[in-house]
Amino acid sequence: MEHLQDEIPIILCKLEMIFPPGFFDSMEHLPIHLPYEAKVAGPVQFRWMYPFERFLGRLKKNVKNKAQVEGSICNAYLVAESSNFCSYYFEPQVYTRHRKVPRNDDGGDDDVIDKSNLMIFSYNGRYSGRAKIRWLDEKEHVAIHSYILLNCAEVRPYVELYKDHLRSLQPGANNATIESEVEKNFTRWFSEFCESNVIENKCVANLAHKPSGIAMSFDVYFVNGYRFHTTMHSLDRSSSNNGVYVFGDGVEYYGVIDEIIQVSYLGLPVQKTVLFKCKWFDPTPNAGIRVHDRYNIVEVNTKRNFKKYEPFILSLQGTQVYFTSYPSLKRDKVDWAVVCSVKARGVFDIPENKVATNNDAFQEEEAQLIEVEVSNEDDIPLNDVDNDPYFEIPGQSGEEGEEEEEEEATFETDTETELSADSDDDINLSDDDSD
Repeated sequence: MEHLQDEIPIILCKLEMIFPPGFFDSMEHLPIHLPYEAKVAGPVQFRWMYPFERFLGRLKKNVKNKAQVEGSICNAYLVAESSNFCSYYFEPQVYTRHRKVPRNDDGGDDDVIDKSNLMIFSYNGRYSGRAKIRWLDEKEHVAIHSYILLNCAEVRPYVELYKDHLRSLQPGANNATIESEVEKNFTRWFSEFCESNVIENKCVANLAHKPSGIAMSFDVYFVNGYRFHTTMHSLDRSSSNNGVYVFGDGVEYYGVIDEIIQVSYLGLPVQKTVLFKCKWFDPTPNAGIRVHDRYNIVEVNTKRNFKKYEPFILSLQGTQVYFTSYPSLKRDKVDWAVVCSVKARGVFDIPENKVATNNDAFQEEEAQLIEVEVSNEDDIPLNDVDNDPYFEIPGQSGEEGEEEEEEEATFETDTETELSADSDDDINLSDDDSD
């Protein structure tokens, strides 16, 4: 510290020979006093006034009446304290300064979802931006209606009923044939079945009719902790939020979102759901998709598209991914892109059948068990019975045991003799003193 205090004036004098006088102000002069100040006052963190100056600046902004400066500050401070205290008792869906809106807010709360409605119509989701109204063509209309029916959990019993009906008509038909017939004709059969039978669930009965031909189109939609964009909306942006992944029938499908559509089924109540119209890449192994043998990297061929017309998925089924290309000009690398998964904000993967505590980390590390072979010849007991003279086994018999017993008896006799002699001496000393 003394050396630093002596060197700073010399350094500043050398700097004055290089820089013009206008360069020097109070900040360049301040280092001269800093070593002495640190030596007298101690570390800076114990005497730093910057937080208090910031707080004073915040109090000055609360002044609304310059005639009553102190009253304005006290009033504003009490209002802020009371409002912050009461905010801890608000309902979970109310956002405050200490409980801010999530970045990818889906606009709903799990506690207020209508459980009586069908699952595909009762989930949290929120669109952003201006909505556009458009008409669905016949091909889209049929594809949307068929996909909603086949992916609704409440309609699954009727799908199985239709499969049993097909097996009775075609006893030798295999599963592939049955599934193909279900995709083609289930919507027509379900509509006829609802007309001739009484369906207790009115929401399921409303699905017998096709959705409205008027649909709402969006560019941005928040669901499942993700922010999804259409391909056109992501063109002029540095981030890519149009990639989507879905797993179905044992096949992994990767694609990009072309359009976000909201359809509604007429009835009471009006049921609305949002679907993603996607362009899917070819899921054929080693042709449209491949997995690296060593690193398990998934790659898709962006030049090969899925031939079958199944562009729609429910928004609640989508998982966000993004595709990154290789920094190479080789022909075998240009058409392929690597699939990178995206972590949903505010969603944590907790292992099943495990109760998380404050001390548990949300990550399971794999432990490797190493087996060490030890021969019987190298076994060393913790207590060496033969070589430890202080190790004694109760009930030990033999010459060694008898000798130890004799030594203990001799030690006890000598101890008693010494104690008796000491006691006699004490008596004699006391007698001499009394004389």
